[in-house]
Amino acid sequence: MTTPYHPPIKRSVEIAGHKTSISLEPLFWDWLRKVAGEEGLPINALVARIDAERITAPTPPGLAGAIRLWLANRHMQGEL
Repeated sequence: MTTPYHPPIKRSVEIAGHKTSISLEPLFWDWLRKVAGEEGLPINALVARIDAERITAPTPPGLAGAIRLWLANRHMQGEL
């Protein structure tokens, strides 16, 4: 990644057998790949796990926002 100020990149993922597109900035895609690799999971499985947590929130954010928040929380805890 050359700069953190890059527009979002749209990619397709599959969650529970359904394909969906997610737009995230390259930094978040990098972090998502890093965490998935560390946990030995495909990105789809990690996104599905984040999605399952997201939908239990009292006012769930959109999926892309939930991924950003989940990754930012890990970063704040020193896990990234």
